[in-house]
Order: sequence, then C-alpha cells, then structure tokens
Amino acid sequence: MAVDKNTKFDGALLRRLHSLHLQVNDLESQLARGPRQIKAGEAIVDQCKTQVQKARDDVKSATMICDEKQLQLKSREDHIEDLKAKLNTASSNKEFNLLKEQIAADQQANSVQSDEIFEGLERIDVLNEAVTEAEKELEEKIKEQQERTEQVESRLKVVQNDLDHVRDELVASEKQIPASVKAEYTRLTASRRDEALAPIEDDSCGGCNQILTTQMIDRIRLGFLIECPACAAWLYQK
Repeated sequence: MAVDKNTKFDGALLRRLHSLHLQVNDLESQLARGPRQIKAGEAIVDQCKTQVQKARDDVKSATMICDEKQLQLKSREDHIEDLKAKLNTASSNKEFNLLKEQIAADQQANSVQSDEIFEGLERIDVLNEAVTEAEKELEEKIKEQQERTEQVESRLKVVQNDLDHVRDELVASEKQIPASVKAEYTRLTASRRDEALAPIEDDSCGGCNQILTTQMIDRIRLGFLIECPACAAWLYQK
C-alpha cells in the first residue's frame, strides 16, 4: 500500500530508525553465528573422537590377528613335538621319513609365521603410537572447544545486552512515527526489516540503486515521505 505523498516525515527520524534497524540486524546475526561456531567446534571434536576410536580399533584388530597367529604357532610346535615322539616308534623307514618331512614342513611354516608375528608386533607398536597421537589431538581439540565455547558465550552475553539496548531505543524512536503511516511502517519493517528504509546515494535509492527524479529528491528535502518507485523503501537523505 503506497503512502500519501503529502505525508510529512522527519528525515532525521528516518535516518535514526534505519540506523537502529541495521544495528538490530547485525546484532541478531552475531547471536545466530554464536551457536553455529560452537556447533562447528563440536563437529571437530567428534571427528577427532572418531579418529581415536578408529586407531583403537586398528590396534584391537592387529592384536587379534597376532594372537591368532601365536596360537597357530603354539599348536604347530606342539604338533612337531608329537611327531618327534612318533619318530622313536616308527615301524618302517618310510614312516620315519614321512614324519621327518612333516616335521620339516611344520618347522618351515613356523619360521614364516614367526616372522609374520614379529612384523605384526612391530605394526601394533606403530598403531599404538597412532592411538597416542590421536588421543593427544583429541585432548587439544576438547580444550580448544571449551575455550571457544566460553569465549562465544561471553561475547553473546555482551551482544544480547547491546541488542536489548538497541531494541529499546528503536521502540522509543518508533513512538515518534506519524500515526497516519505507523501501520504501514510496522508492516514494511516486519517483512523487510532494515531494507524497508534506504538513504539517497548519488541521486539513487541506496537499497536498489533506482535513479530518482529531481522532483522526488526535492520533496524528500522538504520533509515529505517518499517511497522508492522500484523497491518501495522509504527514502531519506544521509
């Protein structure tokens, strides 16, 4: 709904109202950013926790594999001892030679598996170091997050106080708005916030850059309330 072109409106009041709306918008944006900053820090901590858990799982998996190979090695060593005992009771050279071959094969397999176990133990040492590093990084990130949260929450308290103060000033200034356009002002600022008002910049609307006529600018200088023909913002001189 267009305002009456003959409505008078103090330009200084429009400037004041726009300045306060801009401040409210900025402070509200700062308040909204605070929780996002904390949440982003929490995501970093969660990622580190995942890395720690993965490192621990890698150690657990490698240890299980190594333990299994050690059991296999022990079982094969017991089997070798059993075969050696049977050598003394072999009923023929053929049986004796077969037992010797089985013993040699098991001993060769154990030699290979011993090397694998040694390599596995070395890998476990490396993986344990990775766990230590991951836990250290997690501890650092948790500390950083605690500090970040405290800083953000402290700053948000200041911002909230500033916002409450500016809102009070805005309410006080809005009481000076002419009654004939108060409802339209409320409707515009509710939907467009600070974009409902705009300064004149280089003979153009500071909101949308629409070039203004000389007549419009002259009427604004005379104290009349003029809307931008393009974006409908209420115009004022800086």
